[in-house]
Amino acid sequence: MSTTSLRYDDVQVGDEIPALEIPLTRTLIVATAIASRDYQDVHHDPELAHEKGSPDIFMNILTTNGLVGRYVTDWSGPNTVLTSVKIRLGAPNYPGDTMVLTGSVVKKADGVVTVGLRGANSLGDHVTGTVSLMLPDPPISWSADGGEAAGKDAKRAAKKAKRDKKKSKKSKKDKKKGAKK
Repeated sequence: MSTTSLRYDDVQVGDEIPALEIPLTRTLIVATAIASRDYQDVHHDPELAHEKGSPDIFMNILTTNGLVGRYVTDWSGPNTVLTSVKIRLGAPNYPGDTMVLTGSVVKKADGVVTVGLRGANSLGDHVTGTVSLMLPDPPISWSADGGEAAGKDAKRAAKKAKRDKKKSKKSKKDKKKGAKK
């Protein structure tokens, strides 16, 4: 997991995302189903899952969706904004198996990066799809004197400019009210 975020200019079409292996434990499958409030018995009761035709309990789609998001943001960093997650489920994720997520950058345009990904287990593809995301730009702002400000100074300068603009609008309104009286 990265503690710094990639920038849009750091990423190119074709860039590979490091693989992520996820051991599919019974605890992971049950705990994440309960955490996502999915109480369907096929996600926590092996006997009832078997009665419904499944060899065992299996992972729910909400967990898969969360793991896909984790996979992408572990690579891109904490300032990433996911704008679209489009996934399709295939082979179930059963306890005792391992899912390996792999992916690469398939598109980059207009400030949006699209990652194509695949999560496979011993039965085949559990999940395939794309995730679109926005990465932060370098923090650039302009100070009141027209010079460039960076980092915390940029945030302060942007907030000050916003306050000054509001004060200016209020002052103009007050002047207009005074002129009408």
